[in-house]
Amino acid sequence: MALVNYQKHEIIYKVVYYGTGLGGKTTNLRYLHANLDKSVRGELVTVATETERTLFFDFMPLDLGDVEGFKTRFALYTVPGQTEYGESRRMILKGADGIIFVADSSAVRRRANIDALAGMMDNLKEHKLNLGQVPWVLQYNKRDLTDALPVETLEKDLNESGVPSFEAIATEGKAVFATLKSLSHLVVQRQ
Repeated sequence: MALVNYQKHEIIYKVVYYGTGLGGKTTNLRYLHANLDKSVRGELVTVATETERTLFFDFMPLDLGDVEGFKTRFALYTVPGQTEYGESRRMILKGADGIIFVADSSAVRRRANIDALAGMMDNLKEHKLNLGQVPWVLQYNKRDLTDALPVETLEKDLNESGVPSFEAIATEGKAVFATLKSLSHLVVQRQ
């Protein structure tokens, strides 16, 4: 649920990037941070292991201007993709106003994508929510891989709800902004 600060005339929405380990969640945030004007973005805080895998979360505040007299900010988080950090993933998801599910397009990651989505739904249940109550979009990342699954297969596996989906190459920035923009509109419209 959005945090409204009436004193500062500010609304802060929490957006969580969710998905498999090494699927591109942190790459999305790094691309956004590197390509947004410093006047609209805060610092990117990353906690990583020696192999650059996110251990706990990435966080970046993003200022998107005014909505009805309130300054609108988005706090962007990623969850660790590794299953052994289930409690961290559950806690980061708590209070999310929107979710970007980042799927790895590689054929060998097909089962991991399905399992991560099921895990996300289970974690939402822990917070007494379901995917019908939280705006979310899908990003099919790593479309440049030689073993990338057809989009039709990814849609069948992951997009039963028919939410907006985007073909992305996060390392190049392809669809990184479009994905966030789409979710941002859904989040603001819902409030």
